[in-house]
Amino acid sequence: MAKLTKRQKAINEKIEEGKLYSIEDAVALLKDVSSVKFGETVDVAVNLGIDAKKSDQVVRGATTLPHGTGSEVRVAVFAQGANAEKATAAGADLVGMDDLAEQVKAGKLDFDVVIAEPAAMRVVGQLGTILGPRGLMPNPKTGTVTPDVETAVKNAKAGQVRYRIDKNGIIHGAIGKLTFDASALKENLEALIGDLQKAKPSAAKGVYLKKMVLSSTMGPGLALDQSSLEF
Repeated sequence: MAKLTKRQKAINEKIEEGKLYSIEDAVALLKDVSSVKFGETVDVAVNLGIDAKKSDQVVRGATTLPHGTGSEVRVAVFAQGANAEKATAAGADLVGMDDLAEQVKAGKLDFDVVIAEPAAMRVVGQLGTILGPRGLMPNPKTGTVTPDVETAVKNAKAGQVRYRIDKNGIIHGAIGKLTFDASALKENLEALIGDLQKAKPSAAKGVYLKKMVLSSTMGPGLALDQSSLEF
């Protein structure tokens, strides 16, 4: 077993084992134990009461956080004609069709989100083995395959987070930066949880929102008291 560092020991001493933290207390503790010089991202892991192995219980979607993520998002759009012009005007960083596909094939993946108009999927579909493993493949359920590329670009730039259940039934999502006020992180988390509730599969039985854990990039994971949230 690896030996704990002084920092890890100091952090562990401040965490109450078995405690459920309010969002305010959790954020305060994460800020207190932070010792890095970069802006840490705050993440949440939500354990859902679903069977991730069943196709009728897959949970995926997108949420536009009211206070954004605090990170600059680079957006690539597969579109042509009027939609290409609208995407550019909306702030897309890369816009194209076959030329953009060639960049992707060459390993030039200087973007965080990929959006495509429906007609472009004939091109994007050929990039599945590259985009898929990186979580970049456009999908109608997350609003990234849409005729309204202008709105999709604006949402992505405004701080939209995309989520998908993993094999263990857990949703992971970034809800902002540790430099955010606790109130902003709370409202971002409540927006995400509200959308997760709307996405609850009809086949899911029992407790749906089983556990929530808040953490920062270099910080510990803190179990949240769901009663401290409004959703």
